Amino acid sequence: MSASFPPVPPSDLPATLGELRTSGWESLPVHEELRRNTAVRIAAGQPLVERVLGFEDTVLPQLENALLAGHDIILLGERGQAKTRIVRALTSLLDEWVPEVAGSEIRDDPYKPVSRPARDLVASEGDATPIHWVHRDSRFSEKLATPDTSIADLIGEVDPIKVAEGRYLSDELTLHYGLVPRSNRGIFAVNELPDLAERIQVGLLNVLEERDVQVRGFTVRLPLDIVLVATANPEDYTNRGRIITPLKDRFGAQIRTHYPPDTATELAIIAQEARPPVDAPGAPRVEVPAFMAEVVAELSQLARQSPHVNQRSGVSVRLSISNYETLAANAVRRALRLGEAQAVPRVSDLAALVASTQGKIEIESLEEGREDRILSGLVSAAVLTVFRRRCPTEELGPVVGSFDDARVIHAGDDLPVSAYTAVLAELPAIKAPVLSLAGSETPGAVASAIEFILEGLHLTKRLNKEAAGTKATYRGRG
Repeated sequence: MSASFPPVPPSDLPATLGELRTSGWESLPVHEELRRNTAVRIAAGQPLVERVLGFEDTVLPQLENALLAGHDIILLGERGQAKTRIVRALTSLLDEWVPEVAGSEIRDDPYKPVSRPARDLVASEGDATPIHWVHRDSRFSEKLATPDTSIADLIGEVDPIKVAEGRYLSDELTLHYGLVPRSNRGIFAVNELPDLAERIQVGLLNVLEERDVQVRGFTVRLPLDIVLVATANPEDYTNRGRIITPLKDRFGAQIRTHYPPDTATELAIIAQEARPPVDAPGAPRVEVPAFMAEVVAELSQLARQSPHVNQRSGVSVRLSISNYETLAANAVRRALRLGEAQAVPRVSDLAALVASTQGKIEIESLEEGREDRILSGLVSAAVLTVFRRRCPTEELGPVVGSFDDARVIHAGDDLPVSAYTAVLAELPAIKAPVLSLAGSETPGAVASAIEFILEGLHLTKRLNKEAAGTKATYRGRG
């Protein structure tokens, strides 16, 4: 049975203010709550944020410092750098359950209620005031900043229905609270902060410094207990807006994120996040060779270094994940058409990555049609890099020597694995390096390794290649 959301609080928790006092529960500001739980997790040697890789020595130590210091945080980084994942993971550092005055719109602390309805209820009911328990997952609010976001959305506005019911405009009970007050005693996140209009950003100044909000001309002061976390892409400062200086100054910590520093980290993220075609009864079994997964990761790494790719826009980790899933899908499509039980990606499947790569990177070229050539060049460079890393050149000399003037080997994403099994008999010299690379004698793995070695020999200018779409013919250079 799946867990309910929001979770149901345990039945033994205090149900009234009097019971809460008797239980010994203590009220802590959210910053202190985060500080305490962060310290516990660090002392226990546990990761602060789960499922975020490559930040162990860079971003996460800065995040630990910010939380221990009780700071509001802004995460700066290009797209696809796990900023939102980090923000959402902060809820795990909150206490699992906290009490609120029952019926409160802004999660009033039973010991220190700040809204008028909660204050009135506590004053009239005393220790009999009913208590409701809030799970930490409900103490997180998130807003994607857009130019049309208003102060009413964030802070609040007069509710015309309440006015129509006979209340005075000056009555605090006419207010409809916005997202920020409703995030009281929790975490409020603003994604893409520069997209928020500058006049709206001004409305957050009091939240960060004085810890209160004011609505229009009312003499209403709500001393909020809130942690504000924001994300931003540095490129947005010039393209779509900027963070006003007074607001930026009020964030205690500015943490810069980054892309995976190496291929190994990129591969670990792919293994964690990618969702290749699901095995089902009668469907082909998917097996992605390690060297093919490495090509996918290397492609993203090379794209982040390419002068032909707009680096200010960034090359998201989502590119690696999408490319891996597309590579596996192309192999499954072939296996389904050929009636094969195993789907193993090959070099000829890499042509399918053009579709999953376009739109995720921005090519800096005005020449029509050059984008495909640049992407194909990056794919070839990735194959060559992995080939040099995995295949010792000296072991492949006999393979090259086996190609005489008449010998040709055909490859393509439409060929069955049986066509590659025949290559082992035709080129005995290739068997040892193929089996070493494949790490398996299954026909699909052997076919993938054969294509990879042939393509690597072509890219190192030791074999000629004639290509037409996803089909290729390899022959000697003599």
